[in-house]
Amino acid sequence: MADYRDGPGPRTGTGTGTSETAGATTEPFAECVLCRKPTEYPESHKGVTLCPVCAWQEAQRTSCSG
Repeated sequence: MADYRDGPGPRTGTGTGTSETAGATTEPFAECVLCRKPTEYPESHKGVTLCPVCAWQEAQRTSCSG
């Protein structure tokens, strides 16, 4: 199983301008502000960038328990 944090995998498709290839970016991924692992957002993304694990943990900490 490939880890999404290793970067985008090989693209499949015909390359005819479908949405599959239209959103492709060569920009590196932003680092998580908590653990510094790559996120799914590009470096140009504004605001706090969290990896999915840290985002889930942050949601658990801030959720209402009752």
